[in-house]
Amino acid sequence: MKNNSLNSILKPYLQPAFIVCVILLAAAAAGLPLVERVFGLYLRKDPIALKKSLDSHDQGLQPAYKIVRKEQIEIEDVVKTLGTDIYIQWILEDVNVPIESPVRLCMLFITYYDMPDNVPHIPEVCYIGGGNVIKASDEMSIPIKKGDFNKTIPIKYLTFENSSGSFSINFSFPLCYLIYSNEMYANSRDMARVALNRNIFKKYSYFSKVEWKFFGSSQFSSAFYPDKKAVIQASEKLLSVILPILEKDYWPNTRSVSN
Repeated sequence: MKNNSLNSILKPYLQPAFIVCVILLAAAAAGLPLVERVFGLYLRKDPIALKKSLDSHDQGLQPAYKIVRKEQIEIEDVVKTLGTDIYIQWILEDVNVPIESPVRLCMLFITYYDMPDNVPHIPEVCYIGGGNVIKASDEMSIPIKKGDFNKTIPIKYLTFENSSGSFSINFSFPLCYLIYSNEMYANSRDMARVALNRNIFKKYSYFSKVEWKFFGSSQFSSAFYPDKKAVIQASEKLLSVILPILEKDYWPNTRSVSN
């Protein structure tokens, strides 16, 4: 009885078609390095370093923004969860807007991943783990024009609500981010995956996440967080300052790197 039951379970896996498929897959896997060499393909990407450290990025922010504070993640488990130790987390101040403006301050968080097989750690995961819930999610594009830099940048606009019980009342706040991978901008994990693997003739791959959140000074502002219109306007200004610098001086260009 037991033998009959076992045979019925194994029967689908003993069919000739299934066995042939297994053999072909095994042969393909074993021959992958040969296929790559013969056809000049790079199905498994190598990491590539930044042109220079993100820490020196402050040189290009002035006079548009003043750096109020440079923060470090002190908890080792948080860094492990982030998936990289290559990052900057700065509080910026736009001294050219009124002091009571809800876009006066900005948290800028830039991470870089030289591990091309990984998927970006996105705010949707991080902030939910911190006790927030997503109230709204919007994929949108922002035109950025500054000198020779003329691009339409896809970004993700998120609205979170804090419901962790840490405060006496719940509150909502906006946050935006984008991903830059292999000279392509993305506003979702799926777009980032496409960028990571889009050129099989290039040896290297990487991605970087740029995340930002505007807020006001609680001492002077009655509206601590800005509305969507104010966020978009402030984002255009911020990205027009940081993206041309990041592309030119920091992010590598896989198209120009010799294999």
